Amino acid sequence: MVYYFTSAVVDPPAVIYVGKDRFESIRRQFHADNLSSAHVYLRLKPGQEWDELPTALIEDCAQLTKANSIEGNKKDNVTVIYTPWSNLLKNASMATGQVSFKDHKKTRTIPVPTRLNPTINRLMKTRTVSPVDGLFADKEKHLSELRAKAREKAKEARKEEERVTKERREEKYKRKHAYEDLMKGDAEEDGGGKRSNQDGWDDDDFM
Repeated sequence: MVYYFTSAVVDPPAVIYVGKDRFESIRRQFHADNLSSAHVYLRLKPGQEWDELPTALIEDCAQLTKANSIEGNKKDNVTVIYTPWSNLLKNASMATGQVSFKDHKKTRTIPVPTRLNPTINRLMKTRTVSPVDGLFADKEKHLSELRAKAREKAKEARKEEERVTKERREEKYKRKHAYEDLMKGDAEEDGGGKRSNQDGWDDDDFM
């Protein structure tokens, strides 16, 4: 089973998942350092960076992580470590629930001095339960929405590129023909302002 929580300390509210390490596809993972605990996952909003999360949201995730650790829930001064899911390292030799990291520089820690019951109670009121299949279906729906937005963004970018290209082409055409019209006008003035005796000039014209 997977537990869903909603954190309203940010707007729009964030979705937090609590489950076992098999749910590593959910973007951002929180885990009690050096303690056995459930793995807590946070789905980021589009454009949100994992290392620039609001402090209040990180604290909500950290409190859930501590509360879902049998040993950590009884202790004070627990350290919670978090990282992008893509930085998780998991292989067959590791025990269930055990993970490591591909790059330790892509991890952050947050100290949790004590359990904050008001925070846990607030989050527990939002808890819903879903089977594992529901999580994967939710993931696919989310990825589908991201792909659709990416396609729409690419479409808009192409339209903008075509508009700019058209404007440049039209401007180039205008500059070229403005120069040709200017040269043509000068030529007409030069040709039309002079007359010869063939045009009927007479010496008397100069008297």
